[in-house]
Amino acid sequence: MGAKDLKTRLGILLHKPELGHRTGTSSKLQLGSRQRDSSREVLEWRESFDQLLKSKSGVTAFHTFLKTEFSEENLDFWLACEDFKKTRSKTKLASKANRIFEEFVQSEAPREVNIDHETREITRKNLSGATSACFNEAQAKTRTLMEKDSYPRFLKSASYQDMTKQATIRGMSKRSHT
Repeated sequence: MGAKDLKTRLGILLHKPELGHRTGTSSKLQLGSRQRDSSREVLEWRESFDQLLKSKSGVTAFHTFLKTEFSEENLDFWLACEDFKKTRSKTKLASKANRIFEEFVQSEAPREVNIDHETREITRKNLSGATSACFNEAQAKTRTLMEKDSYPRFLKSASYQDMTKQATIRGMSKRSHT
């Protein structure tokens, strides 16, 4: 059984309620110590996927959620691409590009992201002259997939709903104390 088969089977088992696991409640996501800032931030995450990605705690909460769905490789790839774009050294650029490609993009990669064959090939060809833009197309497709698929599920998840309740309660209690 390959890694992808195992991942799929584990994902199916995780979502079967009769196995005693309630989706979204296994890892309650809690707000950090910066409560007054994070309360507002948590509520802003539902405004747009960009708001979520701009927030360190939003990325952390989304990553934790994606782990419960065995699909964190999409976000990890997106984050690796963001970091890659900041690389200035040509030597480091080439080695980082190869490492990202081998980990996420090439067919049967250990943490392969879900992109079409054409995008995979374009990205492979871009590696020969690695620039900070060589993953742009693959990164954009992965981002769109997360925005249209994982992000709406995250917003509906019990863990995010709990965080918004906590944030709303804190916001109300803050107003009643002033």
